[in-house]
Amino acid sequence: MPKLPPRARALAATAVLLSAALAACGDGDDGGSGRASADQRLRWKDCPPPSAAEGGGGAPSPLPGGTAWQCATMKAPLDWDEPGGDTIDIALIRARADGSKDRRIGSLVFNFGGPGGSGVTSLPAFGGDYAKLRTRYDLVSFDPRGVGRSAGVRCMDDRRLDAYFQQDATPDDAAERGTFVGNVKSFNEACEKNSGTVLPHVRTTDVARDMDLMRRVLGDDKLHYFGISYGTELGGVYAHLFPEHVGRAVFDAVVDPTETPEQGSLGQAKGFQLALDNFAEHCVSQAAPDDDCPLGDTADDVKGRIAKLLKDLDAEPLPGLPPRELTQTAATNGIVQALYSQDFWPYLTEGLQEAYDGDGRILMLLSDAMNGRDDNGSYSNLSAANVAINCADDKPRYTTTDVEARLERFRAASPLFGDYLAWGLLGCSGWPVPGAADHPDVGAAGAAPVLVIGNTGDPATPYEGARKMAASLGKGVGVEVTYKGQGHGAYDSGNACVRQAVDGYLLDGTVPRAGTVCA
Repeated sequence: MPKLPPRARALAATAVLLSAALAACGDGDDGGSGRASADQRLRWKDCPPPSAAEGGGGAPSPLPGGTAWQCATMKAPLDWDEPGGDTIDIALIRARADGSKDRRIGSLVFNFGGPGGSGVTSLPAFGGDYAKLRTRYDLVSFDPRGVGRSAGVRCMDDRRLDAYFQQDATPDDAAERGTFVGNVKSFNEACEKNSGTVLPHVRTTDVARDMDLMRRVLGDDKLHYFGISYGTELGGVYAHLFPEHVGRAVFDAVVDPTETPEQGSLGQAKGFQLALDNFAEHCVSQAAPDDDCPLGDTADDVKGRIAKLLKDLDAEPLPGLPPRELTQTAATNGIVQALYSQDFWPYLTEGLQEAYDGDGRILMLLSDAMNGRDDNGSYSNLSAANVAINCADDKPRYTTTDVEARLERFRAASPLFGDYLAWGLLGCSGWPVPGAADHPDVGAAGAAPVLVIGNTGDPATPYEGARKMAASLGKGVGVEVTYKGQGHGAYDSGNACVRQAVDGYLLDGTVPRAGTVCA
């Protein structure tokens, strides 16, 4: 349920699953006292295969040129208010810089978003995208607390999760609403039962404190940072707490830090509707002269057929991946997943074509990728961590009455996704830990410049959020750059202008002109 999945994990999982259909950190030790001190010594080792909670799969392959990925474990306090108390392990991964030692700046720490995404699996999946940055930095990422190997939150088992993600998430009457609310309650109770000790300690402020400890353990005076999606919120919170330790930082696919959960979900409704509009227009406009878009004659026709498919699935699911069926919720998940990147629009086109012919497999594969389910039926802890972190961060608790009063606004924002995102507001109902605030504090007066990149076609973190983030960071801190493109994020689009702005700052310290526009 929204907030939606981390860019790298979502896209990498989709590519792997669909390639198959259509044809990754280690348990180290602190090397010292076992306490969460800044002088602990990391023992870097070859990385093992990712754990089930991280998404499974094989050990990460070396980078081109032969550089191997290394993994280690850092000790951090379970409760930052009691730093001398119990500790948890934070799983780290790195690839050493390949440039000369006198040119090395330090470590560049990545968070790929979610919240709930494993950085230990995401960084190797996209390591090639950051090859130029490795000329002056060790590339480093981690599983944030509550995620993967870092005291990962556990809720339901795989069998129960299959049923949970098949449920009707857009209830139409009192009986369906009761079932939906009951399912949310069962999920949240399972989280408390299986992970109650860690749930109060997975707030973004806790992770930001972990990152400052990580900075010191890695031996850096400043935190050089690349945050994507939710990673921009984490980066903003870090900058607020530790402005004097901010080094060269880039925020890409930027979360609006001024919004409540309701406002954020409403913005996503508009964002995914815009992405769907762009997808439909692209299908029609790119059709060959003597051919038609396979999904409809006009953009409105394309969207109308999708809406009809979802309505029909509400009444009668299609065969999916046996024994599971493609339900309305699974199909909506799959469509949302494919809208994250223009690279996956062809999969969405084929998935819709097959669904119209009675075959729901591709849309279900897309849905599985969004939910962190592999082809063996095992789930990562992506969804559990996502809920736990959101609910620990977000103070508002919504009721069915609240949702019903807001449905029309959500439907106006998106006829297709409005109900889905509105009902998602109930995810923290009855959560055992109170939320911290209405929205994060990211004011960072005195910090070094932070490059803030907004993408005009971003569905999950709408473009307007970049300007709000830049303003909230403070005058002289947030430096806004606009990318006129499609998909979630800008740097991985390969756009030369965006790459030049980011690489110029991270590698050479050159701050681009505020208001730079890349097309």
